[in-house]
Amino acid sequence: MTNKEMWAATMIGGAIGGVVAYLFFTDSGRALRRQIEPALEQFVRELNGFRATLQRTAGVAAESWNVVSDLLGTAAQRPSRPYPGGQTAPF
Repeated sequence: MTNKEMWAATMIGGAIGGVVAYLFFTDSGRALRRQIEPALEQFVRELNGFRATLQRTAGVAAESWNVVSDLLGTAAQRPSRPYPGGQTAPF
């Protein structure tokens, strides 16, 4: 890590520490935190809903793949190379 990177990391860490100290250890910071918390809770609920939607979508995609595989029979399960070991023909 170069001196510039260490200096930047120190400054960023100090700024984050200052914000956390303000929010948790001052009266005005606590008041601000009380105002922000409902919006943060709503944001977390939206993210959880989005994650659930992605999980359902992945489930539907997997089920669709299973249906396609069943319709095609064993063709979907064949290896990409017809013969093991890289051989192109049995002779």
